[in-house]
Amino acid sequence: MELQQMRYVVAVAETNSFTRAAERCLVVQSALSHQIARLERELGARLFARTSRRVQLTAAGEAFLPAARQCLDAAERAAAEVAAAVGEVRGRLAVGLIPTVSAADIPDALGDFRRRYPQVRISLRVGASDDLLDQVRDGTLDVAFLGLPTTAHPQGVAAHELGRDHLVAMVSPDHPLAGASTVDLHRLSAEVFVDLPAGTAGRIQSDQAFAAAGLTRDVAFEITTTDFIPRLVGRGLCVAMLPAAYAPRFAGVVTLEIVDAPARVEYVVWSRFARTPAASAFLGVLGIPGEPTTREPTAGKPGRTPPIPGAASGAAGSVSAATTTPGDRS
Repeated sequence: MELQQMRYVVAVAETNSFTRAAERCLVVQSALSHQIARLERELGARLFARTSRRVQLTAAGEAFLPAARQCLDAAERAAAEVAAAVGEVRGRLAVGLIPTVSAADIPDALGDFRRRYPQVRISLRVGASDDLLDQVRDGTLDVAFLGLPTTAHPQGVAAHELGRDHLVAMVSPDHPLAGASTVDLHRLSAEVFVDLPAGTAGRIQSDQAFAAAGLTRDVAFEITTTDFIPRLVGRGLCVAMLPAAYAPRFAGVVTLEIVDAPARVEYVVWSRFARTPAASAFLGVLGIPGEPTTREPTAGKPGRTPPIPGAASGAAGSVSAATTTPGDRS
């Protein structure tokens, strides 16, 4: 069994095509097909079910794929460690971040990193804090930037607190509240909201605040990216709550301070067990200490974010929770 054969299997699984996989791997299709057939004979099982129209993994292929990815990642890490031992940083840097990260200038940091370490392949994905945490723990991501309620802490990873922020309200210019300088949660509870999907860390911070105040609200618009928020708010369809440091990016809306505003904490997290040389170098670019500066709570039983009234079941985040206080949010 060879690493190249594993690369071919992963490529076919990700493209669902022998032709596209061969193009990705820069080989002719016959060579790729031959190597996969050799591997299947060695394993004694078919990895792919092939028809004239589609290619899909068999049960054996589904079992083989994650192990193959782990082997390829391990080989890449081994090569990177050797390079680091002789003073070079190579390999990959996989970074994840929430859409509203504001405590660090990620594009600037990545640009600085690329200039210092041009031989590292950088990848970036945007997602919810809970998903990013899972991907750091399973090794898919090397580093991630999260926003969590003040009642929660990243669990199962090394973490460094980047900063704290509070939420502000956003309304349309012709909204009755547009002329005010402040607003409270009680007044906002009468409005229709746009927010992230129920159960995500970004949504939980708001839901906790309203629940702690004994209030409910109508979230009629659920989105997965913040880019759509100012368009909905600007047309008077709804109101929104976003981190104060992030809100100025949007034009065509009015921002109000919330007197009992929810708060959130931004973290950068990385693996406690398998930090790559590239991840260490990137943390160095950010000026982050080599050791985590925040610790997981020792009191209580580790678990997931506490359920919020009205939140979707099973969607809460992979964080440990502390006691909820009025106004907390991430």
